Amino acid sequence: MAAIQTDSISSSYAGAPRRSGLRESLERMTSDRALLRRVLMIGGVAVVIVVSATFWLTGGRYVTTDDSYIHAAQLMVSTDVSGLVKDVDVQEGQHVKQGDVLFRIDPQQFQIALDNAKANLGNVRLTLLSQRDTYARMLQDIAAQQSQVALDQVTADRYGRLLKLNSIAQAQYDQAHFTLLSGQSTLGSLKDQAQTQLAMLGGNINIPVEQLPQYRAAQAQVAEQQRQLEHSVVRAPFDGIVTAVDSLHPGTLVISALSAFSTTSAVALVSTKDVWVEANMKETDLTHVHIGDPVDVTIDTYPDRTWHGAVDSISPATGADFSVLPAENASGNWVKVTQRVTVKVRLHLKPGDPPLRAGMSTYVTIDTGHRRWWRLVNE
Repeated sequence: MAAIQTDSISSSYAGAPRRSGLRESLERMTSDRALLRRVLMIGGVAVVIVVSATFWLTGGRYVTTDDSYIHAAQLMVSTDVSGLVKDVDVQEGQHVKQGDVLFRIDPQQFQIALDNAKANLGNVRLTLLSQRDTYARMLQDIAAQQSQVALDQVTADRYGRLLKLNSIAQAQYDQAHFTLLSGQSTLGSLKDQAQTQLAMLGGNINIPVEQLPQYRAAQAQVAEQQRQLEHSVVRAPFDGIVTAVDSLHPGTLVISALSAFSTTSAVALVSTKDVWVEANMKETDLTHVHIGDPVDVTIDTYPDRTWHGAVDSISPATGADFSVLPAENASGNWVKVTQRVTVKVRLHLKPGDPPLRAGMSTYVTIDTGHRRWWRLVNE
C-alpha cells in the first residue's frame, strides 16, 4: 500500500512544471535563515555603497544656505536747506512713485532770497552796460586830449623857434613846454583809466554782457536761490514705501547739517523695485560659484513660493574682515572658523509677486552646474 502511494506522488511531481532556479534559491534562503541574514547583510551594504557613491558622484551641483536675508534700497529722504516744515503730504506705509511730494518746507525765505538775487542780477547788468558807456566816453576824452596835446606840441615848437630868434622871453617858452608835458601826462592817465575799464569788460567791448564774469556770478546766485526754493519741496527719489513719517510734523525745524543724523529731519523711504538677497555663504561652498549662476530663493514668509534670480556679485572679503573688531588670528589661542562671504543675488521680480520687505529671512539654493564625476573624468 505504501508503495502505491509513493508511486502516485512521484507520478504527480513528474507531471508538474519544473520550478525556476531563482524560485528555488528564494525558497532555500527562506528555509535557511542564516543564509538569508548573510545575503541581506552583504546585499544591503552593497546597495548602500552603490547609492551613496552614485549620490556623491552626481552631487556637488547645488550649494545652499539659510543665512540670507532680503535687502532693499533705503534712504532717509531729507533736504539740504534749512527751514520750518510747512506740511507733510504722505502717511506711514504709503506707496509713492518717483517724484511724488513727501513734505514741504516754508518757501517764503527762499522766495525772498530769490527775488533779491534776481534784483542783484539786474543791477549787475545795468552796471556793466554803464561801464561800457563809460569806456566809450573815455575814448572820446582820450581823443579830445590827444588833440589838445597836439596843439600844445605845435605851440611849444613855435615858441622854441622864436626863442632861438630872441623874439620871446624864456618864461613864455617854459610855460608852453610845461603845458605840453601836463597835457601828455593827462593823456597817459586817461589811457590807463580806459585800459582798466576795458579789463573790467573782459578786454573786449564787443563781448555780450551775459558772458562777463560779474554777470555770471550774479546769475549763479540766482540759480542757487532757485535751487534752494525747489529743494524746499522734498520729493521721492525712487518708487517705494515711506516710513518714519510720524516723527515729522508741520512746524518742525529742519536743519540741513543734521538731516542725516536726526530722524525728525527726514522721512525714510524703502524701495519696492531695487530689491536683492544677501546670502552669507560658507567659504567652502564658493569653489564653483560664479557670477551669473541661477539661484532659487525661498522666503520664510511665503514657504510655498519660489523666486528665481542670479548671482549678481561676490564680496571681495569675508564678513569678519569688515567687522569693527576683526579677529586677531596672529595672536592668542587661534581656533579656525569657517568664514562666510556675502553673495548678492539679484531677484527676477514679476508683477503679482507678494510684497518683499527688507530683513526677511530666506533660503538660497545656487545652481553651480558642477558635478563631481565631471572632475574625475577630466582628471
